[in-house]
Amino acid sequence: MQFIDLAFQQTLIKTEIDAAIQTVLSHGKYIMGPEVFELEKRLAEYVGVKHGISCASGTDALLMALLALGVKSNDAVFTSPFTFIATAEVISLIGATPVFVDIDPKTYNIDPEQLALAIKATTASSLNPKGIIPVDIFGLPADYDAIKQVAAQNDLFVLEDAAQSLGAEYKNRKACSVADVACTSFFPAKPLGCYGDGGMIFTEDDEIAERLKSIRVHGKGTHKYDNLRIGINGRLDTLQAAILSAKLNIFPDEVELRQQVANRYTELFSERSTVVPPHIPEDHKSAWAQYSVLAEDDQHRSQLQEKLKSANIPTAIYYPTPLHLQTAFSNLGYKEGDFPISENCSERIFSLPMHPYLKEEDQVKIAALINE
Repeated sequence: MQFIDLAFQQTLIKTEIDAAIQTVLSHGKYIMGPEVFELEKRLAEYVGVKHGISCASGTDALLMALLALGVKSNDAVFTSPFTFIATAEVISLIGATPVFVDIDPKTYNIDPEQLALAIKATTASSLNPKGIIPVDIFGLPADYDAIKQVAAQNDLFVLEDAAQSLGAEYKNRKACSVADVACTSFFPAKPLGCYGDGGMIFTEDDEIAERLKSIRVHGKGTHKYDNLRIGINGRLDTLQAAILSAKLNIFPDEVELRQQVANRYTELFSERSTVVPPHIPEDHKSAWAQYSVLAEDDQHRSQLQEKLKSANIPTAIYYPTPLHLQTAFSNLGYKEGDFPISENCSERIFSLPMHPYLKEEDQVKIAALINE
């Protein structure tokens, strides 16, 4: 059994992918070829915003967005400790300070009430509150209405980390369209993944879009050697754009198939189950990048993972150590117990096989082993 079955997906669109790759090889425009701009247009339309700016990875997307938003040293950017390191890493790379905020115990997304308290505490410090990066964890959008209300009260930007949530919805709006700027990732395991690294940034703001286009090519101005600002080499390869366009053709159908797989899992985990299934608020739609459940404790989690492994069923833990306890952020002075919900989640959570083509009999087998 595959944790994510990319091989089966490829069989469905192999002819289209092969043709797309051959087209790129024929025209030879491997950097910023026409497929890049076509993909940007199609994805911006899919999300429902004016601008889609492609880049080399989801991490570059976040980094470029922070540069375009003018984040600098002595700025504080608020985010979740229950996420992959890239979310906070880019804040530190720019020289700003990540300020962590605990998560909601049901959705695992940043808690708006805790966010307001953290901003108030930071305002009294030497740091300058600048922005918020909510993370749409496992594909579920955060509570953007509440977050944007807090942001407006404190004059902060909101940057949506939608690395896992392309295809999701928040109150009938697509993920990547509900914040000032949004970033997604095309890492192969993501809901829409390429065959390497890639990312995209979305915004309605014309000025920010122009800055982003400059930043991704070393701060380029009117020509290659006219540099207006400090930027990066952050371009998306044309071959990856061509592959993504082929995969985008089936992506809406795959999002719906993910809903069916997730709903089946949740039905199989009855009230008698020993794990807690994901909670999806009524006005949200998850992209189901992962289907993650909570065990009773870390020992119970290990037992369940071993049981599944013995049946050749793969699992994964996202994320075993919250960011505030990682060595890379030890200079921030956080300690164990500072964010109890994130810490408790990290000790109990694990993810099950999840992809659009997961068979019902495989899900029944997984649930039976867990529910025993």
